[in-house]
Amino acid sequence: MPKRIQPLTELQVRNAKPREGEYKLADGGGLYLLVTPSGGKLWRCDYRFNGKRKTAAFGAYPAVTISDARQRREDAKKQLANGNDPCEAKKAQKAAILAETANTFEAVTREWHKRFKSQWSVNHAERIMRRLELDVFPFIGSRPIAEIKAPEMLTVLRRVEARTLETAHRLKIACGQVFRYAVATGRAERDPVADLRGALPPTKYKHMPAPTDPKQVAPLLRAIDEYQGSFVVKCALRLAPLTFVRPGELRKAEWSEIDLDAAEWNVPGVRMKMKDAHLVPLSTQAVEILRELHALTGRGRYVFPGHRSPLRPMSENAVNAALRRMGFEKSEIVGHGFRAIARTLLDEVLQVRPDFIEHQLAHAVKDPNGRAYNRTAHLAERRKMMQLWADYLDGLKAGAKVIPLRGKTGQGEA
Repeated sequence: MPKRIQPLTELQVRNAKPREGEYKLADGGGLYLLVTPSGGKLWRCDYRFNGKRKTAAFGAYPAVTISDARQRREDAKKQLANGNDPCEAKKAQKAAILAETANTFEAVTREWHKRFKSQWSVNHAERIMRRLELDVFPFIGSRPIAEIKAPEMLTVLRRVEARTLETAHRLKIACGQVFRYAVATGRAERDPVADLRGALPPTKYKHMPAPTDPKQVAPLLRAIDEYQGSFVVKCALRLAPLTFVRPGELRKAEWSEIDLDAAEWNVPGVRMKMKDAHLVPLSTQAVEILRELHALTGRGRYVFPGHRSPLRPMSENAVNAALRRMGFEKSEIVGHGFRAIARTLLDEVLQVRPDFIEHQLAHAVKDPNGRAYNRTAHLAERRKMMQLWADYLDGLKAGAKVIPLRGKTGQGEA
């Protein structure tokens, strides 16, 4: 008959002193207090599973009291009775907790953002994360991503919708990308955002403000030529209608990308919205402006260096601020609007083939077989178009006879 062990008392446990070596104070049923030389008091429980002796760790005293340790011993006995190893069950529980922590919406989102941010501009990457941190993480960031359902996601988006519908739609897109990433990496079964189609009111697309009537474009061009501010900004203003690239592509232009002799500007894919390198044929007027500017900024990296530091490109607000100083309201023209001007007048007045225009705008253009055109496609025709366009703008400034539009006035984007 096994020797009966007298259960420990609170006083015995509290007064147990460290010795030169470890020693045990038994409580019965395999449970004991292990006292270490450093003064630690650790609850342990010996048991047998599949004929092997094993030891379970129940924590340290006083964080784990005698009654807590005894309850954990009884729980372990129940697991053994059901054919389960208590140690393996504890490991599985820890793994589940770790997995749950690693698979929260915020954790998966930050992983997704880190993996894909190299494909976006720095500003876009920062803007996405800022929106998520402000409007999403406080509400579902700590939730396991696999448990988030469509109604919960809709509640988050409606909070944003109350402030700005456009941002709500942008967040809906971003969250959908996160959920699809979670599905692909095995952290979620499906994307609940897909069930929210039609749950938010649609946004009305806003065209970039720009005059697309030649009679309105002419005074704008003359005002640019008479601009009295910074010479660098003036050159950017003059080149914007001639090249009609996106404002970010223009202000971050580097001299290493521009070949004045070949009259070409090769914009690297890293700065393009679609991440494909883009070739801009330069008209003689554009080359002349760049040669003038090269005398001032050609020794540096940027074509349009910042006012405060030549090591940084011109401010993203420089062109719009200059337009405001010239008296043009935000509702009349923004830097992005020069693309709308070119798209409309090249089509409606100069009757250039739409695919030439779209390709020069760096929009997604495909050939009859569905393949995307490369950056040199229709280069000869685009060179002619860019020179025709520059000459037409010169004619407008000089007061040449204005050809009316062919019936519709389009405004372009992106």
